Amino acid sequence: MSLGIQIKPKNAVQKSKAATFSCSPEAASKPQPKPSYKLNPKTIDPFDAHTRPTSAFAVIYAKGGIPCRLMHGTVKNRLQWECLPATVPFDPLLVTLAEGLRETKHPYTFISKEGFKELLMVKGATEKAIPLLPRLVPALKAALAHSDDEVFGRGLDALVQLSAVVGPSLNDHLKHLLTNLSVRLMKKKFREKVTVALQKLEQYGGKATVAIIKRKIPTYCSFSPEQEDCSDLHCKVKFGKKLPVNITVTYLGYGLLK
Repeated sequence: MSLGIQIKPKNAVQKSKAATFSCSPEAASKPQPKPSYKLNPKTIDPFDAHTRPTSAFAVIYAKGGIPCRLMHGTVKNRLQWECLPATVPFDPLLVTLAEGLRETKHPYTFISKEGFKELLMVKGATEKAIPLLPRLVPALKAALAHSDDEVFGRGLDALVQLSAVVGPSLNDHLKHLLTNLSVRLMKKKFREKVTVALQKLEQYGGKATVAIIKRKIPTYCSFSPEQEDCSDLHCKVKFGKKLPVNITVTYLGYGLLK
């Protein structure tokens, strides 16, 4: 009597099991991310023969166009300049470093950020940087508009550093940068940092800066009592504005510092 049961040959069973547990060659060759990947920055592999510079900044750095190198320290990294920063021509190095703020891989991220900051610290940086503002502002604008939060943070820091050096000379170009700051200001995690940066721009840019900022960001509250014409008491209390005692106590009662 036939029960209709089919018995597979031994070889067929082994092939079936192998097919079940095997994966495609592409999946097998794809490297799996390590648990510590998130703790380390994206880094270029200098020993990879297929690694090629993918940006203008990387190409210039690879050709030795940036006279500094990264020095790894036990506590923190630093830059080693091939010559004194005071003797380095700002044109085009400062512009190149500003463009490098958009980099997302180490060591380009550190070199562009630290190089920009240290170059602006040299004696006579004001006179050297002001003529370069028409070329520096587009580079900073690109960093501020970048989707990467760390790139935006580096661009914001660089903007404040530049403002501290060139002062009111930045006011003529400030309107091109405020739109991107306004967008980030609406996000909670950037609100305080952007507000502090705007106050620094006002501090370094003078009285005229307030009007320029308010044209793009009407809710901005000046940190200077003489310039303050904003009725947004929430802004004043939350970001450390000095208010009369009776007004401060009244608004604290509404939980504005939550």
